[in-house]
Amino acid sequence: MFFDPLTPISIALQATRIGIEAQTVIAMRLAGMAGLWDTPPSEVTRMVVEKAEAAIEALEASAWAALEGKAPDAVLAAGMTEIGRYTSRNLTRLSSMGPAKGPAFW
Repeated sequence: MFFDPLTPISIALQATRIGIEAQTVIAMRLAGMAGLWDTPPSEVTRMVVEKAEAAIEALEASAWAALEGKAPDAVLAAGMTEIGRYTSRNLTRLSSMGPAKGPAFW
């Protein structure tokens, strides 16, 4: 088996991207709860429900990769790819909503 020395860097960059997207999504959702970002009321429920969905899909992808005999880094990347899909979609969807119209507190 050949070890690619760039694999740890690739996984670290993927984890960094997911982390940044997740923190941005959290900030927009908190701003939405405060009335500063134009989010629907269903966003609160959605953020809870999707955590379980993302975790299940990531676990499933990692399990399949492991069952196929892939290397540990590929197993990790498979799970992270699924989580990254959620963070990327949420970031795109929430950023298209934009700031709330009108002042929230003043």
